[in-house]
Amino acid sequence: MLQQNLSDARTLGADLRALRKARGLTLAALAGRLGRSVGWLSQVERDLSEPSISDLRQVAEVLGVPMSLLFGHASAPVGEQGYVVRAGARRPIGSGEEGLIEELLSPDLTDEFEVIHSTFKPGSTMQRSAQRPTQEVGYIISGQLDLRIGERRFTLGPGDSFRFRGEPYCWANPYDDPCVAIWVIAPPVY
Repeated sequence: MLQQNLSDARTLGADLRALRKARGLTLAALAGRLGRSVGWLSQVERDLSEPSISDLRQVAEVLGVPMSLLFGHASAPVGEQGYVVRAGARRPIGSGEEGLIEELLSPDLTDEFEVIHSTFKPGSTMQRSAQRPTQEVGYIISGQLDLRIGERRFTLGPGDSFRFRGEPYCWANPYDDPCVAIWVIAPPVY
């Protein structure tokens, strides 16, 4: 039974359902934003219907995720799907516009959390503070990162970790080297 549940969880539909729920949207609310029926969306989430590229583009836009996150489900060998993510098969997430390159380390988005590999380019800065209804824990692997959580400011280096829970935050890497971090975010937001 557990094997069947894991098999069902490794799908585009399961990821879409997890993203919808993480944003507090009902099937009806998301279907309304997409201009589609609840039945169509339900079939997509249950992998009974395959959305077109145009549909995926619109879903990604409404959910605020890059389209690339919605692909890559078949890149792992069947025996590894849902269990292993190889270094060369990580799904890119985020826009990369602010100098932040992110990759999904979790096999999918169906857990209560997601694990992200983040690389902050030298000289990169988050343009605006963000605040989201999540709990986030990060661990710095290499480089340095300036982090503001609420009104508190921190400079973090290799081996340092941090946590914030729904507070406004922002980051900067004004240093000459990239900063690499692993983040755990609950619930999944990408």
